[in-house]
Amino acid sequence: MQPEFTRSDLAASPDSGRDRPTQLAVGTAPLLTPEQVAATADAIEACQQPDGLILWFDGGHADPWNHTEAAMALASAGRHLAAEAAYHWLTANQHPAGSWHNYYTAHGIKDAKVDTNCCAYVAVGVWHHWQAAGDRGFAESMWPTVERALDFVVGLRKSSGHIPWAVHANGTPWPYALLTGSSSIAHSLRCGVALARLLGRERPDWKRAATEIERLIRHRPDSFEPKDRWAMDWYYPVLCGALECAQARAHLAAGAPKFLLPQGVRCVADQAWVTAAETCECALAYLRTGDIVTARRLFEATSAMRNADGSYYTGWVVPQSKTFPDAERTSYTAAAVLLAADALDRRSEAADALIVKPGS
Repeated sequence: MQPEFTRSDLAASPDSGRDRPTQLAVGTAPLLTPEQVAATADAIEACQQPDGLILWFDGGHADPWNHTEAAMALASAGRHLAAEAAYHWLTANQHPAGSWHNYYTAHGIKDAKVDTNCCAYVAVGVWHHWQAAGDRGFAESMWPTVERALDFVVGLRKSSGHIPWAVHANGTPWPYALLTGSSSIAHSLRCGVALARLLGRERPDWKRAATEIERLIRHRPDSFEPKDRWAMDWYYPVLCGALECAQARAHLAAGAPKFLLPQGVRCVADQAWVTAAETCECALAYLRTGDIVTARRLFEATSAMRNADGSYYTGWVVPQSKTFPDAERTSYTAAAVLLAADALDRRSEAADALIVKPGS
């Protein structure tokens, strides 16, 4: 049975001043059993190549952001060696300037464009891995990779504070910034600052850049390229911490009628297509505001997209209950599920990594 969302479920709670998730209630059943977590981690590892690269699916391509998210999910499931192999791939394939290309296959570069958000996200991954594994030596070994990546991204910053969403293969930046990508970049910079502090370093320039991006998100959302058809532009400012407390709760409540269906989160507002990854990320956004009830109901909606082997279909067309893209199962979808389950079930030491502002 799919969970039902009512208007009262989705409204901002007037007596909730929290900007952190509530603790899991005593006796609450875990959303995934240990056996289910292991099966989904196996599904992700099945997409990992010998050199550490994690493809979207067997024979497909990979991008640095989803590759990193998959590494985080493996770490949350206790697969630290497989996660570290993924980070070693990032170090081995980083351009001297600090970037990575947009898409890779098992045989090399597929799309030479550079996505700034994808480049910055390694900082989130390494910060998460530190919390999951507690391995300071690994964090130290990854610091040069993180530093080069964030310096590359911040180096593209415009006088307005915006960071272009991409750079053409010839080195020319695109003319605009994206709200989703900028929210994620701000979060990456915060993770970079926390990592620097952990390692006895200081990067106040990263903190200033993050603060300016968050100011633009809060006060000038119209200064980003309009992509408001997409659910990510709705929940990412909350998920990444740019919007907090009452503002975050009101923002989620305002967008819920547009994007939430009983079966999960619409990927785009004008299509009855829900995706497990967006549903789980949105659950994390609600959890960040302290709304554990809605977060759990969203997560529970993804059970319809789970396969017996622990993999997850990317998306589901409703009410036809038809997969889209046809029968596609992706590692990044499985990763989003494991990370949301960890945050809700509080299984690993990194359970709070995506729902509490780094360093707080």
